[in-house]
Amino acid sequence: MKIGNIDIPGVAGLAPMAGVTDRAFRDICVANGAAWTVTEMVSAKGLTYGDRKSDELLELDDSARPTAIQLFGDDPTIMADAARLAMKHRPDWIDINMGCPAPKIAGNHCGSALMRDPELCRRLVAAVAEAVPVPVTVKIRKGYSPSEVNAVEVAQACEAGGAAAIAVHGRTRGQMYAPPVDWEIIRAVKQAVNVPVIGNGDVTDGPSAAAMLAETGCDGVLVGRGALGNPWVFADIHAWLTEERRVPTPPVTARLLTLLKQTQNAISHKGEKVAMLEARKHAAWYMHGLTGAAAYRRQACAMTTFDDLVALCKQVEQEQG
Repeated sequence: MKIGNIDIPGVAGLAPMAGVTDRAFRDICVANGAAWTVTEMVSAKGLTYGDRKSDELLELDDSARPTAIQLFGDDPTIMADAARLAMKHRPDWIDINMGCPAPKIAGNHCGSALMRDPELCRRLVAAVAEAVPVPVTVKIRKGYSPSEVNAVEVAQACEAGGAAAIAVHGRTRGQMYAPPVDWEIIRAVKQAVNVPVIGNGDVTDGPSAAAMLAETGCDGVLVGRGALGNPWVFADIHAWLTEERRVPTPPVTARLLTLLKQTQNAISHKGEKVAMLEARKHAAWYMHGLTGAAAYRRQACAMTTFDDLVALCKQVEQEQG
């Protein structure tokens, strides 16, 4: 698959997730086979207003490329200005969020609410594409509501604006992350546009990735929740697609070592206080499915230092045998 002139070394990428896909987690996923990653979504308005936190979210590591920077907003001029500012971080491409269902995003006419105005979607893409020298992609949903299923129309508008690829989450804004994803809408978008289409939703392992690719004809898949506490999902997808072989989840010790490495990396970027607050949820994800996982989650929620995490990991390793 190519996005613009960029060769993508595989078919499975890490989906952007607010508060999750930071530098540390992106690095871990690429090390385990993610073909590309996308940053957490960043407010175009915040970036143009000089918000330091917004800018910090865009810091990229060369070890985790190719990486796209994802922006959200509803004003073409501001989006273009933000994209220009984002270029100092040398993203491989710019991604525009047209799919976020969160009330604080969609309620402000951004994210999935943009799909209610296909012409605005076109103008947003065109403005950003004209502003930067890298490809521009979009991430959309099936539609805003059951009565507004218009992914095909929006995808065509985005392609007309210059989008180099289109990712489609096969649920409406109202459906959030359930029920099962609609493969038919992804297939319909693929048949309606001439740029690569990337399917998103319910890809959790090699077989589910293969099924989405086969059933929809899409060019690649994005893995979101399926990668939480499970960066090895990308190795599993690659092994299944190339050899029809599964890659089992590593033993507990290896999972905990990965968690510790990711957290150390996060601390180096954000400092211990912020990184440990965020490590609480990652610890819960890495320990999901273990006997006594609920108790481990409660302990993780009280962590404030890296030493707390080390102690918890030692306890888990001992108790899991």
